Amino acid sequence: MNSLLTLEEIKYQIGNKLVLSIPHFSIESGEFLGIMGPNGAGKSTLLKISSLLEKQSQGKIIYKGETIPAGKAPLELRRKFSIALQQSLLLDTTVYQNIAIGLKLRNVPKRFIKEKVNSWMEQFQISHLAKKNAHHLSGGEAQRVNLARAMIIEPEILFLDEPFSALDFPTKVKLMEDFKKIIGRTGTTAVFVSHDLMEVNFLTKRLAIIVGGELKQAGPTQEVLEHPNAETASFLNEWKKFYPLSSAGNLA
Repeated sequence: MNSLLTLEEIKYQIGNKLVLSIPHFSIESGEFLGIMGPNGAGKSTLLKISSLLEKQSQGKIIYKGETIPAGKAPLELRRKFSIALQQSLLLDTTVYQNIAIGLKLRNVPKRFIKEKVNSWMEQFQISHLAKKNAHHLSGGEAQRVNLARAMIIEPEILFLDEPFSALDFPTKVKLMEDFKKIIGRTGTTAVFVSHDLMEVNFLTKRLAIIVGGELKQAGPTQEVLEHPNAETASFLNEWKKFYPLSSAGNLA
């Protein structure tokens, strides 16, 4: 695989507090990369810096071999990335209009917008909600709209910040199963932040563990989960009490 995005010697500070210190971090083309760690570990900060939503205090970000000027990423590049958050933050309009917004901002012709919106609504099984106001959706429906809105622009990298964590278990399971099929079909490069071992184990192929703002271990997901190093073992072992690795790849 080839690196789409690489972070080198990244530091992020708030006042005198060092929140994140990452010597090297890369996102490979076509992978589904998980970022896992305890609350307050710096996972979301790393995601925001990687997706160019937050400016690093030090270090550089390299996209396809070209260094991105710190805090000055061109709009054309930022539009290659898409993000889905835990809170869907949908507009107060119809489901159709919410999904279409990214294409409208890119001045895509209306006839193509209609075709693409209909296609993505079908893939996420929300076609019947097209005319419904997005603020009147259930949590699971809203997150399906959120993900469809993020995917419709066909991003170079899709960033996901705990989009399933607020859902009840049956809703989460169904959406994750559907989403995994969609990602497999499209081959979209995805970076997924979670604190949930079940989610990471089911979705990702490579895993990075962040603890205390530092990258403690990275590698194939199953290798990291089954053979954690001393720095990540205590964190992972707490999760394994509730989600044994024998259930790898399954949600039931």
